[in-house]
Amino acid sequence: MVEIEIDGKKVEIAEGSMVIHAADKAGMYIPHFCYHKKLSIVASCRMCLVDVEKAPKPVPACATPVTQGMVVRTHSAKAISAQKSVMEFLLINHPLDCPVCDQGGECQLQDLAVGYGMSGTRYEEEKRVVKPKDVGPLISMQEMTRCIHCTRCVRFGQEIGGSMEFGMANRGEFSAIETFIGRSVDSELSGNMIDVCPVGALTSKPFRFSARTWELSRRKSVSPHDSTGANLIVQVKNNKVMRVVPFENEAVNECWIADRDRFSYEALNGEDRLTKPMLKQGGQWQEVDWQTALEYVANGLNDIKAEFGADKIGALVSPHSTLEELYLAAQLVRGLGSENIDYRLRHTEFDQPEGIRWLGTTVESLSSLQGALIVGSNLRKDHPLFAQRIRQSVRHGAVVSAITSRNLLRDADAWAMPVQNQFLLDPADWCQALAAVAQAVAAEKDVPAPVEVFADIPDLAMSIAKALLAGGTQAILLGNAAAHHPQASSLLALCQWLGCQTGASVGYLTEAANTVGAQWVKALPGHNGLNAGQMLAGGLRALLLLNTEPAMDATAPVEMEGNGMVVTFSPFKANMDVSDVLLPIAPFSETSGTFVNAEGRVQSFHAVVKPLGDTRPAWKVLRVLGDMLGLAQPVFNSSQEVLAHALGGSGISMLPASSLSNATQASITVEKAVNVPRDWGIYELDGIVRRAPALQQTTDAREYRSQGEQGVAA
Repeated sequence: MVEIEIDGKKVEIAEGSMVIHAADKAGMYIPHFCYHKKLSIVASCRMCLVDVEKAPKPVPACATPVTQGMVVRTHSAKAISAQKSVMEFLLINHPLDCPVCDQGGECQLQDLAVGYGMSGTRYEEEKRVVKPKDVGPLISMQEMTRCIHCTRCVRFGQEIGGSMEFGMANRGEFSAIETFIGRSVDSELSGNMIDVCPVGALTSKPFRFSARTWELSRRKSVSPHDSTGANLIVQVKNNKVMRVVPFENEAVNECWIADRDRFSYEALNGEDRLTKPMLKQGGQWQEVDWQTALEYVANGLNDIKAEFGADKIGALVSPHSTLEELYLAAQLVRGLGSENIDYRLRHTEFDQPEGIRWLGTTVESLSSLQGALIVGSNLRKDHPLFAQRIRQSVRHGAVVSAITSRNLLRDADAWAMPVQNQFLLDPADWCQALAAVAQAVAAEKDVPAPVEVFADIPDLAMSIAKALLAGGTQAILLGNAAAHHPQASSLLALCQWLGCQTGASVGYLTEAANTVGAQWVKALPGHNGLNAGQMLAGGLRALLLLNTEPAMDATAPVEMEGNGMVVTFSPFKANMDVSDVLLPIAPFSETSGTFVNAEGRVQSFHAVVKPLGDTRPAWKVLRVLGDMLGLAQPVFNSSQEVLAHALGGSGISMLPASSLSNATQASITVEKAVNVPRDWGIYELDGIVRRAPALQQTTDAREYRSQGEQGVAA
């Protein structure tokens, strides 16, 4: 630690820190543009020039290391003069279009120009003009004349996004941010470039010209998509979601969000929204009131229970539903006397877990691993924010290995270093590859292997084994494809053996916002209950679908015709070809609820807008339906009361460690797997992202649809 003085205030800070870090610690603001706490330092904008005692000229605070006894003045005449000169230089070519700029009102340049700019300009020559560029459906580069060349977007792509999609071309006033060769920006984290841009050069294409920032109210929420549980700020105007940006939480999403968290809000205002209950009468859909619709469902369930038995009633629920909704759905089904409930529509193996399957470590620890083995995950697309954390580990020397069917490291700079150890195999062969790694570990440690497959251990398996045995903090992470795999229990058993031998944590990345929560509230079949695959095969007399669309969400062949009465609870007009009743329930933006992320973190949120039309929160619909069915249940007046029942108490921020376990006693099978499910696209995860127009126009979405069409043709 060293002690320095800033504007007369003593500050103690770690040696090697920069002056701007010391100023942040002291609560002092030094103006800057190119500096960002999560990006490397380039000192290109020079706006942070400060006066350091005994220095012959002002120095950049972001790139000047602290030294013992240093005296810094940020507001001396010398510092202010330097900062004003830099501001004049930056404004030479900047257009004076603040009234029509989407960044107006939240622009760093605009704010600092008020403090450091002049009332007029001495520059009388022609200003430069940069032609607009089309880089895809998410980011607008129509006004690149505004760019001040801070290169934040370039560094974000290299260091956080994992792919250098932007670069700086030419020199001097001809410098311009380019994608080169006319490519689009295809990173799954690209929207964060809009946030880091300090001016109005990069803006949101879906949001462009739709509202001014001062017209928006800001409300906290939690992402309903993948298992990160990213914290959000939802911006609202006239009871309509207009924009979504990140809310900083270092333990979860840092200051980033994935594109599907940012742009999926378009679906919330889309034409596909269901706003009134609907009944199918004579093959035609009719809008009805809630009383009529619920009475139809309640009478139908009672009649089916009386005639066919409760075991002919089942529910398929989405792990993107809130904890409260999943809890009440499970209570409803079991209150009727059935054990047929499941959230695992994409699984092909339905073993009964010994505990709640989870990440096996904390989300924050993924940034500081010394090594990791990824099994069955298209990591960058399935879990973009987990991928960027692991990328930070790699940049600090971690060795990442993978057993997958997708090339995780397809770009030389995708992990800021060359490709490491990767088995690129058909999913049917994953168990054999993992068994080879186990054999290699057993050979290195001179212990019996859990299964003998190869007479000669492959060199790649030996490399992975040595990386796992290198010590330090290691993690073995099973992805979505591993969880959906027909040999999922064998994959987990092999990973558990490897974890015991190498000291690595073992866990699932988990698929959805509430995969862990669904397990906690037992949205799983009980004794003699039918699993998702069995329910989808038909034969039930009543099937409840909560936020699910089997035609899009299920791996197993879907046979809905034999399921008698089908009731869909959805914010959208979904399952209309197979349903008898559609009940409009609120999406995450219109209801309060709770998601439990991959590490077991419990995060509650409130509604940010009023429900659209006659839409109602699903927990209220399920509670009223339970009352109409005569089920014995508490009188819940709020989602917080439901949550307290579901968790066994209020104020719980993490699920108890005793309930989280990836242990398994399953036997290991290494034969070639059959009926391996297909990959799921990044923008096919749930009903909301599937209905977001901008996301569906991205390269990722188009490639996924193209692969699906080719598969159907084949």
